[in-house]
Amino acid sequence: MSDAANPQDTGTQQDIATLAKGGRTNVLGFLLRLAARLPFFIIAGRLYGVEAVGRFASATLVIDLAGQLCTLGQKRGLAQRLARGKLHAAATIADAMTLSLAIAILASVALYLWPTPMFPSGKFTAIDRLLPLAIAPATLTDIALAALAFRFDVSTTVRARSVVEPWTLSIVAGTLWFVAPASGLSVAFIASIYASALVAVMPLLRAYGLAHWRPHPRRVVRLIRHTLPLAVADTVEWGTRKLDLAILSQFATPTAVGVYWAAQQIASLPQKLKTSFEPILGPVITRKVRERNYPAIARQVSQVGFWITAAQAGIALALGIPGHAVLGLVGPKFTGGSGALGFLLAAEVGAAAAVVSEAALIYIAPLRNLAISLATITLQAVLTLAGMGVATGFRFDQLDRASSAAGALMVTLCIASVVKTRLLSRYLGLPVSNFRWPLLWAAAAAAVVGWAAVNFLPEWAELAVGIPAILGVYCWIIWHKGFGPDDRVLFGKQIGEGGAPELAARSAGRA
Repeated sequence: MSDAANPQDTGTQQDIATLAKGGRTNVLGFLLRLAARLPFFIIAGRLYGVEAVGRFASATLVIDLAGQLCTLGQKRGLAQRLARGKLHAAATIADAMTLSLAIAILASVALYLWPTPMFPSGKFTAIDRLLPLAIAPATLTDIALAALAFRFDVSTTVRARSVVEPWTLSIVAGTLWFVAPASGLSVAFIASIYASALVAVMPLLRAYGLAHWRPHPRRVVRLIRHTLPLAVADTVEWGTRKLDLAILSQFATPTAVGVYWAAQQIASLPQKLKTSFEPILGPVITRKVRERNYPAIARQVSQVGFWITAAQAGIALALGIPGHAVLGLVGPKFTGGSGALGFLLAAEVGAAAAVVSEAALIYIAPLRNLAISLATITLQAVLTLAGMGVATGFRFDQLDRASSAAGALMVTLCIASVVKTRLLSRYLGLPVSNFRWPLLWAAAAAAVVGWAAVNFLPEWAELAVGIPAILGVYCWIIWHKGFGPDDRVLFGKQIGEGGAPELAARSAGRA
């Protein structure tokens, strides 16, 4: 019998097709999020000013951390429990939401009564102090989107995170600058979180219905025990993206923090490409782990890793090479963060392999994965503090300190990618890699085009002409030299009945 008729190969191809469909939706989500976030950057930077942006960044950093802790690792752990099917799906989701909501309420009350972590400078308004009201809906939104992704509904994530949340943020912030400029950013943030939660919860109720459910202490305790390793791993992974900003805020002025935050927000846009793959990749991997189908896991991790790396590298080149002009859109005072922006974008490319490998490691080797994550954030803290010390000793300016923090993040995430990829490969007994040589060819050609754009075009043309030219050259080379038939599924219709065997036959023919 040919390989094309092998049910296991057919199932693997169907999984690749499912991941590709999620990837297409996420690419659309990235473009929508980019279009929606850009107005907010301009509004925040040009209307509210760099110092207000710095204070807003410090406050929302604490809110995001609290939300991450309250989720308790259930963005990924929920898929594992739903796959087991020991409890009705709606009841499983209700358990998750009840536990996270209880923790979120406690965290909100604590931060309201003790706002110093949000506002270390002591400067805030009564409305700013209400920011903890965003913790509970943000937590419930994460769980709702994870539950919908288990049924391969990624479109709701795109609507909630890439359309409703950023556009609400931009519109409310722009409107309130004329009414309440002192607290406009805080109100806009709270409004965007509640709007996103509404968009996420309504489809959840339609998909799973209401649970005929009662909370049980023993079940809650068991849930905490099972999700705690995931919670720590998620918090550590989140922390690697925020620790640099937290440390910088202790060594630099609010102006430097505001500039760094703007660069970080731009760099985090391509990060959404890989993090939004996790809800789709998680259910697929949990099923393969249960079946002990390690070749399928190795192939899926490598395939998705390459897709994400290819997309992020192109975006990093397009935003990083004309970084001075990109940050100039936010405001003239932000252009000094172009060095930090370059390091942060490179860090996201380097982190792609670690994030995709971790999507499998959390189910195969959760404790070792956690140990590596803890070592990663410890190394980052050491390198960042060392960079701050050197910058202070040599009396570097504030923005050079920001660049050193971004450089420490880049080095740390690249090391984590190498370690986690090798660990996963050892457990699977198969090679796992997201690297292909055409990535270098495409990056080199795009860099030449970008160099020409920066040196021979005015600033407005760097954005209007240079960015499309960089992306065009890069994508042409990746498409013709890097992508095979399996990769092009990412840009085609999802395989339906009969489609997976055909793709499997093509794969077998290449072999």
